[in-house]
Amino acid sequence: MRVFVWLTIVTALRVLARNRLRAGLTMLGIVIGVGAVIAMVSIGEGAKQAVQKQIATMGTNVIMIWPTATSVGGVRGAQGGAITLTVMDAMDLKKKIPVLTDTGWMKRDVLQIVNGHRNGNSPVYGVSPSYLSIRDWTVSRGGPFTQADMESAALVALLGQSVVDELFDQGEEPLGAIIRIRNVPLRVIGVLSSKGQNTYGQDQDDVVFIPFTTAERKVLGTLFLGSVGGIYGTTDRAEDMPEAVELIREVMRARHRLQGDQPDDFTIRTQVDLAQVQEGTGQTLTVMLMAIASVSLLVGGIGIMNILLVSVTERTREIGVRMAVGAKRTHILIQFLIEALTLSVVGGCIGILFGVLSARLTTVIAGWPTIISGDTVAAAFGFSVAVGLFFGLYPANKAARLNPIEALRYE
Repeated sequence: MRVFVWLTIVTALRVLARNRLRAGLTMLGIVIGVGAVIAMVSIGEGAKQAVQKQIATMGTNVIMIWPTATSVGGVRGAQGGAITLTVMDAMDLKKKIPVLTDTGWMKRDVLQIVNGHRNGNSPVYGVSPSYLSIRDWTVSRGGPFTQADMESAALVALLGQSVVDELFDQGEEPLGAIIRIRNVPLRVIGVLSSKGQNTYGQDQDDVVFIPFTTAERKVLGTLFLGSVGGIYGTTDRAEDMPEAVELIREVMRARHRLQGDQPDDFTIRTQVDLAQVQEGTGQTLTVMLMAIASVSLLVGGIGIMNILLVSVTERTREIGVRMAVGAKRTHILIQFLIEALTLSVVGGCIGILFGVLSARLTTVIAGWPTIISGDTVAAAFGFSVAVGLFFGLYPANKAARLNPIEALRYE
């Protein structure tokens, strides 16, 4: 049996070699399908890992509390547009919820920052010192501001690397420099470590941090002292986050005197929520891309079936001769199935090379991260073989069911 299979494979290769162009065009659908599946999934997995890294830059076990959007005159305001959160909310959460290791707060506005003859617009955050540690912001040069700076509303600032690049000449030392925001002089005491882009493609290094009290009293202003744009909390363990979220909701509703039927005037989100949303979006996109790529495999399978049907017609007399000298229907069936599998296997191997090369080129040319998984390669190859077997079955069965006498008479 092994000898028969080997001889059948050799025969199939010889038959395909006689029509190299036709065989190559037949395999093209398989090549494109396998290559596209591998490339698309690799790009999707790379994007997923990149999103996970970007979410990790937010800090560890971070819980975010924002004011809920409000409606005025039937017009819905932006998320965070209402003033429903205060510094006292953040401090009370830390005091009443043991699983919260720390809380911080911030308010934000986009303002013009001036340094001598250079200027630019950047987000300016008034934050508590704890906000920096919760969000895992570290300083590459200089140092962060302290609680004493916060209490005295010190005129100090921390700059993101993108702001430094925009406001200072190359080689110029930013530490100790005086920048102006709304004509308020602020001394630069530190440069933040680079974080890159966030999950929405925004530059996280385009940022200026100043003490919260400095922001509300001297720079950003406020409708009433102590109002904040967002509260951040953190837990020691990721498993504690669901419990912390429920306790935060209870404490906040009690503080804001919300009755049972009244909706929350705040929104709670965690890193897990953001990761699940991004992962769900990425998986949906990957599935869609795989479905599109799989169409090429199906087209390739139809091409294999079409070519084999043509081959059966062309080789009808040959099939009749083989049956006349003792070949069984099973032998004819196996021969054509092996020809179909040979087309799909060779096409699958070329498709793997095409897919891996495409993924690598995407990383080199476009800069997109890609992760090539062995499971993905195996699945794509296995699917191509299954397609070849499925679409080769009908032509092989048709060849095996030919009447030997009629086949010998065929012209």
